[in-house]
Amino acid sequence: MIIDTIKSNFKIIFFGFIFLFGSSVGQSFFIGLFNFEIRNELNITNGQFGTIYGLATLCSSVLLIWIGKKIDDFKLIHYSLFVVIFLALSALIFSFIKGIVFLFIGLFLLRMSGQGLMSHTSTTAISRYFEKRRGKALSIVFLGMSLGEFILPVLIVYLLSFIYWRDLWIIISIIIILLLPLICFFTVKNISILSREQNDENKKNNLSLIKNWTRREVLKDYRFYTILPCLLASPFVITGLVIYQSFILESKNWGDYVIAKAFMSYSFFTVVTLFLSGFLVDKFTSRKLLFYLNIPMIVSLIVIAFSDHSFSAFIFMGLLGITNGLANVIISSLWAEIYGVNYLGSIKALTGSLIVFSTAFATAVFGILIDYGYSIEKISIFCLIYTVISTAIILFFSKSYKPIMIK
Repeated sequence: MIIDTIKSNFKIIFFGFIFLFGSSVGQSFFIGLFNFEIRNELNITNGQFGTIYGLATLCSSVLLIWIGKKIDDFKLIHYSLFVVIFLALSALIFSFIKGIVFLFIGLFLLRMSGQGLMSHTSTTAISRYFEKRRGKALSIVFLGMSLGEFILPVLIVYLLSFIYWRDLWIIISIIIILLLPLICFFTVKNISILSREQNDENKKNNLSLIKNWTRREVLKDYRFYTILPCLLASPFVITGLVIYQSFILESKNWGDYVIAKAFMSYSFFTVVTLFLSGFLVDKFTSRKLLFYLNIPMIVSLIVIAFSDHSFSAFIFMGLLGITNGLANVIISSLWAEIYGVNYLGSIKALTGSLIVFSTAFATAVFGILIDYGYSIEKISIFCLIYTVISTAIILFFSKSYKPIMIK
């Protein structure tokens, strides 16, 4: 039961929940709330802002490979404190940005510390600590990210009505540095790389007998490259559709707020799927569920390509929410199941970097296709073909994803 999982492992679950909530500060939806104020003050266009944002995201994804790996080398409390201080300083620096160069630096730091390291620290800690109930634990902590997506847009828009945007970033920095170190200290100060969930059956759990792969070994494993196309499909497609939602509205001749309202459907189905996927992962394992990961998104792309009714926005956003909920739990759990947990930080740093790269790549590819006159229907069909092929690859190699056990 989820309640039992929370009760017996409350501290580390609370830690993971808060860190994923805190990662909102570096997420696209949060930074985008300041888009108008930043562009007006720096006198830059949407295109210039998007280009700078994409480049900053790409650079952060490269650095994440190295910094993210260090979670395997330090005690969790020390690494998490470093990440918190990094995030607080990034928010503070962002309040002083002036000009394009400093905007790039500010965005790079926020994307690196927020979207990158905060979420990486949370999911790595949870995936490593839990074995038998890893799926349920991940589904709980990812509610922190969903909570951020739900309440922060409304809160920030309200605060911006009477607080100068630069002052608001200073306040955010102060809140981070005052609260998060205390949370780290009271939740994970005694957690080490060998710490495991409070569960009497741990000794019977075969996951502890899995061979622990180094990142170098993983890069030489053909299975890794058969999985990647499937895992990168959802962040690529969802980011492209969300970033260019105004283009979808224009193409479909929908009202200005149709997709904004449809985000309620996206959020609802994301949360519902988070709960369900936790149970499913613990019962069937992530590697067996991998084939089904992008099926809802495939149906969503078909809806976008062939339906023009405004109500279809709620359908395709809801289906994207299902895939998003599945991806959050399955992707975070998968590598621990196949490659063990001892070097999980370095493996997840690599895959997390590739996911961040795919989101930045999506903004460029979608933008280029739009500039060349491709309709949203044709773009959706391109995405559909890629997603179907990547899913077929998973089906073909599915029997090879069993972990190698230590004899």
